[in-house]
Amino acid sequence: MKKKERTNVKKEKPQLNQRKRPQQPAEPVNDPQSEFVTGKNPVIESLKSGREIHKVWIGEGSQRGQMTSIIQSAKEKNILVQTAPKKKLDQLVGHQNHQGVVASIAAYRYAEIDDLFGKAKEKGEEPFFLILDEIEDPHNLGSIMRTADAVGAHGIIIPKRRAVGLTQTVAKSSTGAIEYIPVVRVTNIPRTMDDLKKRGLWFAGTDAKGEQDYHQGSFDMPLGLVIGSEGKGISRLVKEKCDFLLQIPMVGHVTSLNASVAASLLMYEVFRKRKGLN
Repeated sequence: MKKKERTNVKKEKPQLNQRKRPQQPAEPVNDPQSEFVTGKNPVIESLKSGREIHKVWIGEGSQRGQMTSIIQSAKEKNILVQTAPKKKLDQLVGHQNHQGVVASIAAYRYAEIDDLFGKAKEKGEEPFFLILDEIEDPHNLGSIMRTADAVGAHGIIIPKRRAVGLTQTVAKSSTGAIEYIPVVRVTNIPRTMDDLKKRGLWFAGTDAKGEQDYHQGSFDMPLGLVIGSEGKGISRLVKEKCDFLLQIPMVGHVTSLNASVAASLLMYEVFRKRKGLN
């Protein structure tokens, strides 16, 4: 067989695409010993609360207006303040809307049940706790914390599993209320309710088929207000532990409210009744 001669064909070197490779979104720094608070108001509240703050980053070109008071307050507390480009802030918090300011704080600590009773005793009030049954949306938890602080609730109880914990997003959504509302995380909500009943608490839950309109409730006793999850509402076991079920009347086409909205209505009704407001 006659061997074919190989022709020398000069291959051209492939041209690399001159365009820059698109940058991947920044991933937030993962440090189990610290959390990041972002945004002007949350950072201001963290400074006011006395929480341990390691460092404050201020975006370049942002040192004016409200930022001036943040810088001054941080320096008065001997907290390191550093100016940084926006790219650095994005790297710290993963492109959250940081408004040009990020604070590194000690990781959020969960409270104990006794802390909630202690807060009520300190204020000379009947205990008023919120029990959140598997709330998974961090924005809902943050919003509930914000209202809880506004109405003077003494604390919040959440489950360890199938529920959001204290995160950066929760802190931002609470606009600083996370610094003032103690949060207890428990293994078993129904069992915790049994233990709290032994300490005098009564539990009011929300349900579309509740026995009475929430306006008719009497809330002058030691109270645990139970709020169900966004999709399923209060679970069966938790509902069975409630002493009474309240309904929020609605005349529209939807059959349920957002968890934080329902919680706000009920919390303000407790506040109104306890303060004797019309």
